[in-house]
Amino acid sequence: MSGPRSGPAAAEFHYRLPAVFGGQRPGAHRGSSLGAGQVFAAHRRLFDHPDPRRIDLRASLRDPRGDWLVRLPRQRVAVAVHAVVDVSASMHFGARHRKLDVVADFVEALGRSAYRSGDALGLLAFDHGRREDLFMPARHSRGAGQLMAEALRRCHAEAPDQHDRAHELTPRALQQTVAPLAGRPGLVFLVSDFHWPLQALHGVLEQLAPACVLPIVAWDPAETAPPAAHALLAVSDAETGLRRTLWLREPLRRRWAEAVARRRTELQALFAAHGLAPFELQGRFDAEALTRHFMEAVA
Repeated sequence: MSGPRSGPAAAEFHYRLPAVFGGQRPGAHRGSSLGAGQVFAAHRRLFDHPDPRRIDLRASLRDPRGDWLVRLPRQRVAVAVHAVVDVSASMHFGARHRKLDVVADFVEALGRSAYRSGDALGLLAFDHGRREDLFMPARHSRGAGQLMAEALRRCHAEAPDQHDRAHELTPRALQQTVAPLAGRPGLVFLVSDFHWPLQALHGVLEQLAPACVLPIVAWDPAETAPPAAHALLAVSDAETGLRRTLWLREPLRRRWAEAVARRRTELQALFAAHGLAPFELQGRFDAEALTRHFMEAVA
């Protein structure tokens, strides 16, 4: 397991959202109300909106009632952005860096990106329960992302009660963790390796509507690419601590690769049913790749 490390220098990404949001705080996203901005929304009578600088002569000459018309732009607004992060035991695995450290790099970049867009950023975390020690309410602050990233890098796995099954507790904890976001607009990054039963995800994604949700699947290359065949491999379950030794033959390598492909397909199908396209973190955070993901999603 790697120790704490700093994120990529000055990494940030650009996100565009397909939805239109209400709100009064100026920002970078399309708003539902009229106000300051550059995107044309509608014509209105000069009498109702007395700003001669916005008079549209052509539209006024065509107006059948002979009114002077002004151009009104659509308000661009800020939104609330939340990172909901799985910090369960499996997220502390990684061949070179913990998956959680890679997620911390992402959260640090998210902080810079949200601040540049005028958005408030908050953090919620869960393992076998809500992690109140990692909760940070949404706020517009230059250093919010760095504080959240540092908290994740310092995070240690908490073991559940020995009589509990962590794989079953995690989905329930996720439902409880996102409850405060239910029905609230905004942008939510749902970050996990999703190494737990997926049935609860349908309910969670319905809870989060009408927010824009981006699932981020955090996997380590050591999980997805089996080692060379014909070797002894010591493995342990990160959630239960159970250890065993395997003789890695070619049939086992094939089953390993097939299981990874099957899980990826299951995740993609589940998210596609909700109109979502997940983004994968594979051993490192690539800000440019995440920007492309957003651009392709709203193209």
